[in-house]
Amino acid sequence: MKDFLSPGSLITIAGGVLTVVGATAYATGSANLSLPTIFYGIPILLGGLALKSSELPPAIRVTPIKTFQKEREAAPELGKLLGDVTRWRYGQKAHLETSLEALKLWDEDTPPQLEEIEELHFDTGYGLRLRFVLGAVPIERWQERQERLGRFFAKGMRAELRELDQQRLDLVLLPAGEA
Repeated sequence: MKDFLSPGSLITIAGGVLTVVGATAYATGSANLSLPTIFYGIPILLGGLALKSSELPPAIRVTPIKTFQKEREAAPELGKLLGDVTRWRYGQKAHLETSLEALKLWDEDTPPQLEEIEELHFDTGYGLRLRFVLGAVPIERWQERQERLGRFFAKGMRAELRELDQQRLDLVLLPAGEA
């Protein structure tokens, strides 16, 4: 259902409906209805299809929004990060594309893909767990940059890497005092 409700899908459906209504009105001789619906429907349909072709769905949010909302306690950067990766993106290959490029954790052909994000609450504050499919970026390169990862995403954070298998990795952003 989430894929069906993307902005690209809604615009494509609206354009398709307007085009069909306009074509039907034209075929039945209703010039007053056919002209505007066809002239608006076809460009809207094409715009929606263009959006669908460059669509990047949001990362899966493991912690439901209503169940766990500790964003108020978080560094503002973590709140922005959470909001950024849980919305539809257009024209990007992966979530956090510019961040991963800056960290030199990017491969142009097979970039790391963010699969899911989870909010974590500790006694010392708020954290996030980001699960990545590594793509062509080796785990060793992530480990080399582990110390910088926490500071990069938010002040006062540290990063912990947990290798799940050869192609998946959890990046856990913890408050600096958390063990």
